[in-house]
Amino acid sequence: MFIQNAFAEPAPAAAAGAGAPPGFESMFFVLALFVVFYFMMIRPQMKRQKEHRKMIAEIKVGDEVVVAGGLAGRVARVTEQYLAVEIADGVEVKVQKGAVGQLLPKGTLKSI
Repeated sequence: MFIQNAFAEPAPAAAAGAGAPPGFESMFFVLALFVVFYFMMIRPQMKRQKEHRKMIAEIKVGDEVVVAGGLAGRVARVTEQYLAVEIADGVEVKVQKGAVGQLLPKGTLKSI
């Protein structure tokens, strides 16, 4: 008695029969989001990893390095997976090559 009947009207695109498929807009959004993530996060991280691998491969005796724990020293010996880093006169520590965080310019460590 108080409530009127409500009838839905067809959507304009459905009535015309034209337009993109129903899921196309959401697929396009997901694809665009993936492209943004790739160029903003994934690609720069891959570039940093590549530079780090190159730096580690080029380490030689006499280079000055800083390892992940914060120790700074001069490379005394290089093996396949490990480095002997001299942190003081006659004091050497053995570290994995992957633990090297930074290669310092020559002459940075003058006290060793």
